[in-house]
Amino acid sequence: MLDPWRERDACGVGFVARADGDRTNDILAMALTAVARLAHRGAASNDKSGDGAGVLTQIPHRLLGVGPVERVALGMFFLPPSARARDAAIELIETVLVGLGMSVLGWRVVPVDATVLGPLAAANQPAIRQVFVGPPSGPANAQAWERRLYLARRVIERRAASAGLPVFVCSLSCRTVVYKALLVGTELPGFYADLRSPLFETGIAVFHQRYSTNTLPSWPLAQPFRLLAHNGEINTLWGNRNAMLAREPALAAPVWERDVEQLKPVIWADGSDSTSLDNALELLVRSGRDPVHALMMLLPEAWERVPDMHPALRSFYEYHAGLMEPWDGPAALAFSDGVVAGSALDRNGLRPCRYKVTRDNIVVAASEVGVVDLDPATVVESGRLGPGELLVVDTLRNVVLRSADAKLEVAQRCPYRRWTSRAIRQLPTDVARLGPVLPADELTARQHAFGYSHEDLRYVISPMAAEGKDAIWSMGDDTPIAPLSRLPQSIYAYVRQRFAQVTNPAIDPLREERVMSLVMYLGRRGSLLAQRPGGKTLLRIEHPVLLAEEMAALRRAGGAELTTLSATWEAAAGPEELSRALEHLAQDAVAAVRRGGGATILVISDRDADKTRRATRGTSTISRRCSGTARKPYTRGSRCNACATRNRRPTNIAARPRRGCSRSCRRWGSRRSNRTPARRSSKRSGSVPKSSTGASPARPR
Repeated sequence: MLDPWRERDACGVGFVARADGDRTNDILAMALTAVARLAHRGAASNDKSGDGAGVLTQIPHRLLGVGPVERVALGMFFLPPSARARDAAIELIETVLVGLGMSVLGWRVVPVDATVLGPLAAANQPAIRQVFVGPPSGPANAQAWERRLYLARRVIERRAASAGLPVFVCSLSCRTVVYKALLVGTELPGFYADLRSPLFETGIAVFHQRYSTNTLPSWPLAQPFRLLAHNGEINTLWGNRNAMLAREPALAAPVWERDVEQLKPVIWADGSDSTSLDNALELLVRSGRDPVHALMMLLPEAWERVPDMHPALRSFYEYHAGLMEPWDGPAALAFSDGVVAGSALDRNGLRPCRYKVTRDNIVVAASEVGVVDLDPATVVESGRLGPGELLVVDTLRNVVLRSADAKLEVAQRCPYRRWTSRAIRQLPTDVARLGPVLPADELTARQHAFGYSHEDLRYVISPMAAEGKDAIWSMGDDTPIAPLSRLPQSIYAYVRQRFAQVTNPAIDPLREERVMSLVMYLGRRGSLLAQRPGGKTLLRIEHPVLLAEEMAALRRAGGAELTTLSATWEAAAGPEELSRALEHLAQDAVAAVRRGGGATILVISDRDADKTRRATRGTSTISRRCSGTARKPYTRGSRCNACATRNRRPTNIAARPRRGCSRSCRRWGSRRSNRTPARRSSKRSGSVPKSSTGASPARPR
């Protein structure tokens, strides 16, 4: 019997690559063997429909009879099953490609065997087609062509959604192609006849076996995506998505010019955390950064408290910390752009990645050892990646780069230390304390105004102030949650953390101190795509909770770029006055930013609160303004484009192919029950309950 302590619930991911760049069928064969041996890390329903598996490889020119290399692009599409909708989708795709200066050389029906699919997967199977694309006119440049193909894909996706056509672009590249399906890894070559052909030759193969957590499996959400395959969860997902959305207006790069507007929105709103990470990586790579550079931005190692880090590497991380926040996992990645392949771990290092290098420079990296049979006599190196480390295979230069060498090479390309000194200022800490504390009666009045209770003061604030101790609560606490409490509650009591609580082990305080940081940057950030610093500077603060003297220092450092807005309202006027006060506050914030010179730091202050004027509370103030900018692409009672029925819940299959119609057709979505890990008999565990506010948790992968 299987020891339950040895059960592992996570995706299987990895890559196989030959450093000399030679393309052979052996690389694909090893990748298919690896993904089959990782099938136990995936999951399947009771009808054998898997969560998804696939491979990303270089374009097999010999198999397809096209060439030369990088002169013919290949697109892999999931199209509508019906002939009429499929013809409309093909016409749309061709129109976009030709409109962007490329030529359509022809279409190919990808040979598949649907009998290997489970009933649920087969019922939602799309039509799978490949398109051959000729390059735009002008000098041959693979990077520029990849950029054009990326632009074409974004335009195709947007127009298909507007037309109500369920089109998903698995890949569209002059270097790589993705074969994936809603099945387990053992069935992948049985489904795609191409993968069984000895003519399929590649020097790189990224593989993935999916274990869907908190999302329904679907054809589009199977991995790999266009550049990476991911095992783990992005626990900072909602913050990362919101940050990307907020910075879209500032996106600018010479390589895009006016076309940058065609790339928005960057993040697929209904994708998984893995798709969002792939979207962000693809934007950075197609805008001019190489994959290693982009991953060092997205998944930086824990650099803040590493005293012996190389100065160039530290400057690199500090400079890019002002551009974007980390996409924190746990995460293990395999990635490739068709030239470079590799694996990476995030700063937590809580997902496994082990590798072997042979004498003839074949590199195999995967979630487990033993996924590929290698002669021990040919293995010259075995190891595993640690937190924040990389392993890179460069087939153009024919080298295998370990983490330190690969990162230092990127960090020394530009003068990041000089750029950091120009772009980032440190909040002064040598400030004198302000005047005496508040009188007792005024202090009590303020505590009442801001919702502090005797319990808060006695059991939380006093121990923290006097002894530096956090309050310890029983896991059996039966205190009613805020919505059900009979006592008045602060608005903060209604808010619950939203994160992916799936398979993350407890973190010890030593590792927590090393990998977690509270550092924040205030001010206007430049374009995420810019390779050089802009004119504005950011103000670095070590933690988000500022004492009075630190707040005074912030005001002095901000100068004319800092504006204070009052967040109080006349309580006697009733709830309507609160609504008006919030609207006025939002208008004042917009005006402060748009005026001449423009504020780059807004301070929302409730210090004017007293017996007559109440504070609006920071949470309601900020969320009120944010809710006004959120996209609402779906309307209640919308019509399903697949079955033409009107539904009660917002559904639009063109934009949400993962879920499909909530009433009848369920196109591309797979409603399943009794889902079990592949080759196991136990049911999946670890689902995340909703919070007390009714909000759903983050949706990994």
